[in-house]
Amino acid sequence: MIIYPTLELRHGKCVSLPRGRLNEPSIWHVDPIETARGFTAAGAEWMHLIDIDAVSGEGDNADLIEEIIRSVHIPVQIGGGFRSREGVETWIDKGAGRIVMGTMAAYDPQTFRALANEYPDQMVLAVDVFEGSVMTEGWRKKSALAPEQFLSAFEDVPLAGVIVSDIDADIEDSDASLGVITGLAAATRHPVIAGGTVRSVDDVARLKYVPNIAGTLIGRALFSKRVDLAEAIETGAAEQGRIAEFQ
Repeated sequence: MIIYPTLELRHGKCVSLPRGRLNEPSIWHVDPIETARGFTAAGAEWMHLIDIDAVSGEGDNADLIEEIIRSVHIPVQIGGGFRSREGVETWIDKGAGRIVMGTMAAYDPQTFRALANEYPDQMVLAVDVFEGSVMTEGWRKKSALAPEQFLSAFEDVPLAGVIVSDIDADIEDSDASLGVITGLAAATRHPVIAGGTVRSVDDVARLKYVPNIAGTLIGRALFSKRVDLAEAIETGAAEQGRIAEFQ
């Protein structure tokens, strides 16, 4: 299972957003570029990066993201504010390994499908779930789409994966979040990356036993030092133990 250390960038700083609340960021007083290099030094194979300013429409962190891509020497998966083909193509040309989109997929599924077919294994579908519905616009707008319906609409395109985040259970209830993610992972053929479920290395170990979970994002738990990245990567890479069969 791949561990995706995660940077959320707002006004050039690393932040965490409890339940996606743009007006209530936790600010981490660290250098984003040095932090990204530290992820590489710890053994990360991939990095996940979210441009919060692009999500909110308050500018972007494009220059900083470009510098991070040049600095880390591992592929970077970028999300935040992608609303057009041109924006996607620009970042692929700049070296992004994958592009993560949810809002475009919900409102312009034809363009999203076309991009996925044009750039196979570089497009990632974001499925952010709140009260049984898919959220768009950076977790701010509730759509009429059920997550299972949203997933099924793109079963026939060559996605790199699907990121599933349960906003309901973010922070407070990891067991409920794991239940939602487990159900959706079983509903798609695409590899699923879990978002918002890891508070400890034990959570990484639990995710390994969920069928079709190919990875997990870890952000806040790394910055708060509840999770050591090297230990999480080692846990994710370890072979699963056998599960006893009961008669």
